[in-house]
Amino acid sequence: MKKNGNYGNHESTGKHGKRAFHNSHESHNSHNSHTQEPPVILPPRGDYRTLLSYQKAEVIYEITYRFCKRFLARGDRTIDQMVQAARSGKQNVIEGSKAAVTSKETEIKLTNVARASLEELLEDYRDFLRVRDLQIWDKDGREALYVRKLSKTTPLTFDIFREFVETRPAEVVANIAICLIHQANFLLDRQLKGLEEAFLKDGGLRERMTRARLEARDQQRGR
Repeated sequence: MKKNGNYGNHESTGKHGKRAFHNSHESHNSHNSHTQEPPVILPPRGDYRTLLSYQKAEVIYEITYRFCKRFLARGDRTIDQMVQAARSGKQNVIEGSKAAVTSKETEIKLTNVARASLEELLEDYRDFLRVRDLQIWDKDGREALYVRKLSKTTPLTFDIFREFVETRPAEVVANIAICLIHQANFLLDRQLKGLEEAFLKDGGLRERMTRARLEARDQQRGR
């Protein structure tokens, strides 16, 4: 999928009321770099609801729930598998974001679980289309580009896709979900890379606490 400049970002309100976006891992790990300031042990984190990866995962869950209800027979075990994979993608982004303050390792782990869950869901949608000899859209085809255009709306909500999901045939709805999963996976890959880089640079809570104690001792000795 093509890269969108807003991918992997947090939304906030800037000057003149305009929305601004901040890199997700920076929002979770940012701190004052001035040596005169006291070290930050628990860095501020952004609201997970402003994460574009979360917004896309939430839309994917809503599409998947309705897709299974419309196009899969009651009792089909695939329903539980797909809905749970979609839910896992969404919920683990939330839990990873909430864990960011005290455990960078947990945030990385849960974000990776979200990524793996969406990859599993992606294959379920592909299987649905393949076994029924239905078309899987080319990623640069007209239909996929249109979905990509719609998905640039911020904040992204299910209502943008509601009419398509509730009125279009299974082939169209499955392909919309596939397009969105590709986008969410791209965002999560970027988040994971940023989280790993931040962890290697700053460490986790234990390292920050150690640095804070050492700096506090140095300041006391310098008095």
